[in-house]
Amino acid sequence: MSDQRKTAIVTGASQGIGAGIVTAFVERGFNVVANSRQMTRSTEIAASDHVALLDGDIGKPATASRIVETALSRFESIDALVNNAGIFFTKPFTEYTAEDIGSLVATNVEGFLYVTQLAIRHMVAQKTGGSVVTITAALASNPIRGVTAAVPMLTKGGLETITRHLAMEYAKDGIRVNAVAPGVVYTPLHRDTPQAVMEGLSPMGRPSTVKDIAEAVMFLTDAATVTGHILYVDGGAHLGRW
Repeated sequence: MSDQRKTAIVTGASQGIGAGIVTAFVERGFNVVANSRQMTRSTEIAASDHVALLDGDIGKPATASRIVETALSRFESIDALVNNAGIFFTKPFTEYTAEDIGSLVATNVEGFLYVTQLAIRHMVAQKTGGSVVTITAALASNPIRGVTAAVPMLTKGGLETITRHLAMEYAKDGIRVNAVAPGVVYTPLHRDTPQAVMEGLSPMGRPSTVKDIAEAVMFLTDAATVTGHILYVDGGAHLGRW
């Protein structure tokens, strides 16, 4: 390679958790390919010698291909992938429309599948191992009365399952596949949510920060013998009632 930096791909990277993860990788000396629908308009992440910005819908195979091609042409390797892109909204189960379901599957499921297939294919050929970390949700394993998120959690629960299967499938190749499952997090998504409501969704009464999630991703990226793990960063919410 032209330098000794490793290269990470981060999806959903224009703001919030994704932007925090990009920043954490850069601080650790990685090259980063950052993607979102409007990545080049981000006010949090700027292009540089070590950061490539790429606009595009991650639910489309062509976008996944462009991301991987950019990583290889600019930085010559793919060492880590963080599947952060996702959408979330709530409504009663019987009111989810075909359009709602289509958008959830396109971003949360297809947005994981295409880029992960391509990244793992290259990691196998590269023969230097690698790390895949996916952002899921603590809510997938711990329903909360009043949070009507059954259909979004159908997609997030599926991501937890495929994380475990891929961890076993690619363990012999040194490719580790893990997930971070946040609870409630202070992000732009919750800018209008009252603080008391946010705190009530955490047993500790302390919603996570973007830094908390980014640090969890960095841990899993570095943890050489941790694979197939779902790391809950939720103040204990996944444990049950409070």
